[in-house]
Amino acid sequence: MSPENSVHATHLTRKFGDFVAVDQISFDIPKGEIFGLLGPNGAGKTTTIRMLCGILTPTSGQAHVLGFDVARQAEQVKQRIGYMSQKFSLYNDLTVAENLGFYANLYGIPREKVKPRMTELIEMAGLRGHERQLTGDLSGAWRQRLALACAIVHEPPMLFLDEPTAGVDPVSRREFWEMIYTMAGRGVSVLATTHYMDEAEFCNVIGMMYRSRLIALNDPDSLKDAMQGVLFEVDCHEPGRAEQILKDFPAVQDMAAHGVILHVIMSDESEKALLEKVLQDNGIVVDRIEHVLPSLEDVFVSLVDHENRLRVRAEIE
Repeated sequence: MSPENSVHATHLTRKFGDFVAVDQISFDIPKGEIFGLLGPNGAGKTTTIRMLCGILTPTSGQAHVLGFDVARQAEQVKQRIGYMSQKFSLYNDLTVAENLGFYANLYGIPREKVKPRMTELIEMAGLRGHERQLTGDLSGAWRQRLALACAIVHEPPMLFLDEPTAGVDPVSRREFWEMIYTMAGRGVSVLATTHYMDEAEFCNVIGMMYRSRLIALNDPDSLKDAMQGVLFEVDCHEPGRAEQILKDFPAVQDMAAHGVILHVIMSDESEKALLEKVLQDNGIVVDRIEHVLPSLEDVFVSLVDHENRLRVRAEIE
């Protein structure tokens, strides 16, 4: 493992009986970088993060976190990382200050350092004035901030966040990611799992997971640049019927609905006229067809469709 990497995973695999939850994934996380593990529920993100935290033992493969083997040195890993789970490991019957104090003692922070560290974290999380409020009475966004403060009370160099913003409003999500950026700027490495495509834009590198496998690994811009074909945004009447028509049109490589707008991938920009013609020939009124840059959601949908086609082909053969 390079000393410049906080995480090094090689062919990491976890099985539960005959079910393969994580299938031979490999990646590195350099120090001070934010790594996003992106994918739908059930893709294997949480199992991956639990292996890296030393909570689950890998079935095969290897992973080192901060230089320690997650299978053989799980306790050393746990002592040196911060972990924020989906459900926020907070005590609702304790106040904000009591939760922070509990975690400070749990991580063995010297008594003389507890109070100044708590003051620093309350300021960072914007919780000043809420110190004596019961945690159970906090809103979801405030509980999220407190959970993060508790996870980093011992100043870990590596932070694992498992779906940290699930159920939190967009403004609070952005504020949360600003705190993550601040920590990364101080040299903290971060692995965050999410199924929010817009959040992945905040990451230095993204690993896209689907059906237990890592199907793409790169920075956001490179992933978009590598997407095959040309993306058209189609604004038309009867988008549902238009989608059904285009599914049977051979020139369409991939397609996804974004509300009432269709994103259609074709091989060449010159096929815009062909796309408009097939819709109009079927009685669809087209308001606009525009060549647009792909989003991470477009990239992910395209990759998933490709994976599914390969799987169906393998099953037939």
